[in-house]
Amino acid sequence: MVNTPQSNSQNSSTWFVYIVRCRDNSCYTGITTDIQRRLTEHNSPKGGAKYTRARQPVALIYHEQVASRSTAAKREHEIKKMTHSAKENLASSNKASKQ
Repeated sequence: MVNTPQSNSQNSSTWFVYIVRCRDNSCYTGITTDIQRRLTEHNSPKGGAKYTRARQPVALIYHEQVASRSTAAKREHEIKKMTHSAKENLASSNKASKQ
């Protein structure tokens, strides 16, 4: 599993792009300033995205830190265009680099 960064509420200029794996093995990509909070929201009955509410529980498989919301949104768009296997490869390469 990917190490989760600490809460980032003091510095909202740092953004993260993340991928979670859903119960049905699909992937959801999003952006946030606080990964822990967002993961909790995705796994709550009322929070998170409509897509993940129907596919709980979700698990964080990938994240990267970027400098701005604009950069995060652009990267999110790039990742969302990837195939499922490309997203899995991205997550696997991230795990290898963390070890």
